[in-house]
Order: sequence, then structure tokens, then C-alpha cells
Amino acid sequence: MILGIETDSCGRCVHYHNENDIAALQCGQCKQYYACFKCHDQLCDHQFVPMATANSKPVMCGKCKSLLTYEQYQQYTCPFCQASFNPRCALHKDIYFK
Repeated sequence: MILGIETDSCGRCVHYHNENDIAALQCGQCKQYYACFKCHDQLCDHQFVPMATANSKPVMCGKCKSLLTYEQYQQYTCPFCQASFNPRCALHKDIYFK
């Protein structure tokens, strides 16, 4: 499940709602998948903690709900359903991944 504020069926939220804003990110502390760090920080009692990229699946495709490794996510296309992710999310890489 993708958590967030006013999320649609693909995980777009009130903060990020373009067609390809469908990658949910996992918080390293609560282990839940959120539409974005802003949603997480507004809904939780802790700040978003970046996930380690090794041996984890820190991304969920909002379209097919498959869990992705960081390497799979970096292709900006879901390897399972071929949905496109927003390449501008790379601007927030340091918030989501360590």
C-alpha cells in the first residue's frame, strides 16, 4: 500500500501528481512506502529516513505495486509493467537513498 495525502490509485499525491509521479519510496525507519517525503513527514511523528540501496527494495511501482531495487528504479521504467517514472525525482535522490 502507498501512503500519502490525497493519493490516487497509482500513488500520486497532493505534492507530486504528474502522470509519471508513480514511484513510492520506503522510509528506512517505519519501513512504509509513501508517495513522497513531504507526505511522510506530515503524517508521521518522525522525519523520512533514507533507505540503504544495497540488498533492499526501497521503491514500489504505483501502477503494478511491484517492489524494485534501487538499480531497477534508476532505469526510470518499471521492469514489470513498463510504466515510466519521473526522471526529475533524481533531484531528491539524497532524501530517499543512502
